[in-house]
Amino acid sequence: MNFDKELETTPENTTQLTKAQKRLVQSVTMMLDHVLKTESEEDFFESSTELFRLVATAIKKSNFPQANNNEIAYDKQVLEFCSDVLADQVYGDDVLKYDN
Repeated sequence: MNFDKELETTPENTTQLTKAQKRLVQSVTMMLDHVLKTESEEDFFESSTELFRLVATAIKKSNFPQANNNEIAYDKQVLEFCSDVLADQVYGDDVLKYDN
């Protein structure tokens, strides 16, 4: 990805996404952009909360849990797992690496 160019608001290949998933991707991208740019404390907290809600919704509406609709609630399990990992990250001293 060329970061010198303006970031795209949707992935290049969306053929495997439903219309609702495409809207979620766009909403997540726009809200993330907003969170990164806001300078208001109240807006930062409110929009960050909305971003988390949108990401959780995208996870629940992703193809894997929909295709594996059996007795295992993958969507809920993965959100619980993510919450645990996030809590460990927030309250731990580990440094998050997001670049190679």
